[in-house]
Amino acid sequence: MKTPQRRSPRAIRSALSPALKLSFSLSLMFSLPALAQPGVGRSVGQSSGASAAAVSPAQAVFDQVNRLLQNSYGGLSTVDREGLNRDYQTRLDAVCAPTPTDCAAEKAYPVIEAELTALDDEHTFFQNPEDFEEFVASATGGNRRQFGVKLALLDGQQRVVLEVVPNSVAEAAGLLRGDVLTTIDGQPYTYDALRAAREAGRPINLGVTTRGVARTVDLTSQESSTRDLPRISYVASPTGAEDVAVLRIPTFISGGGVAQGVHDLVAQARARGVRGIIVDLRGNGGGSLSECDGAVSAFVPSFTRVARSAEGNSRTLVSRGARVEAGRTSGIVTNPQLWTGPLSVLVDGGSASCSEFFAFEIQNAARGPVLGEVTAGVGNTATRVFPVGEDAALQLTILNYAKPDGTPYPTRLTPDIADEQDEADIRLLTEGRDELLNLGVKALDGAPMLSQDRVQPGSP
Repeated sequence: MKTPQRRSPRAIRSALSPALKLSFSLSLMFSLPALAQPGVGRSVGQSSGASAAAVSPAQAVFDQVNRLLQNSYGGLSTVDREGLNRDYQTRLDAVCAPTPTDCAAEKAYPVIEAELTALDDEHTFFQNPEDFEEFVASATGGNRRQFGVKLALLDGQQRVVLEVVPNSVAEAAGLLRGDVLTTIDGQPYTYDALRAAREAGRPINLGVTTRGVARTVDLTSQESSTRDLPRISYVASPTGAEDVAVLRIPTFISGGGVAQGVHDLVAQARARGVRGIIVDLRGNGGGSLSECDGAVSAFVPSFTRVARSAEGNSRTLVSRGARVEAGRTSGIVTNPQLWTGPLSVLVDGGSASCSEFFAFEIQNAARGPVLGEVTAGVGNTATRVFPVGEDAALQLTILNYAKPDGTPYPTRLTPDIADEQDEADIRLLTEGRDELLNLGVKALDGAPMLSQDRVQPGSP
């Protein structure tokens, strides 16, 4: 068995495929009402010699970010935030010295990014206008120009199909998981060429190999929904029957419907009479805490957490598709399910935030083994996205989580069964072999079962 290596979230983000980089950048537990424009003020970051009436766009966006850092930060960083504000105000003053009253907002972006790096909180970062536009589209289930395919590295290029989004251009063209992209319009394939064609909406002829057999497909990117809801497939167990359900949750950001989809698919799997369920969270960069809560409740009877913020602590109980907060119960799903049979969960270095939270609750309840790589490392906090300036945003840690006894949620999730994924595994995928999925099937043997809401030893 390969030993997982611990990597920083920043390093993971740079190593992920472009499709998954977006997923990672959205690795937060957010609520859409949080997307409200904070006001511009001068309570912090006021440059020396500048009056409120002469605030430049750069100074205004810097001030917004720093007021949020002072008043709303709820993360675990111990860095002196007021000291950061003073130090980076000096840097901004130097950058804007040639035009102090007309300094463009873009001039502040590198300064803000450097300040947030110095904060030493991997969960808090700046979103430039392009990042923020993509975030809004994904968070609200909006549209963007896309092929509907996620890719993995092989031979130095993002060229292996990891996932084909249902109802996408890629699915209609017949692309399949494990396909290797070899050419574009008769020229050697490069990811840059594919990205350029996507952005331009230009038709392309794509050469691919499927299990070693060459073929071509025609593709044109289209404006389409970013909603990517859970789906289910069935694979064979050692008995030879296709009686293992693979519940794929690609994201918890889909404009709603994730938790409901999970419960509906669990009902489908139960009706089919499967012997076990594998939940696949690989590459899932997180999303809505409410959606995550609802999804977990299809496998764990109940769990409680404490959210610790700048404003104090609050407790949440989740059970059977409902949440209880401050004495108020809110339903997340209709017709809630509870899977009581064998369960295993797959994660990797791109599993972040809510998917780490999901896997931890499964581990904490001894509900089933988690397999794969050490996760990304943003699983113990919640973040919120605040628009700043005209069209940028700040993703800010507003909460950190603990169990009622004070035990903090882990930053990273360490699998029960470790299996580091590398290029060798991608090559096996091109041959139709998903080794981690195969391990997940084997792990169902002897996995615990639920009986009267208590975990009991069981057999498949």
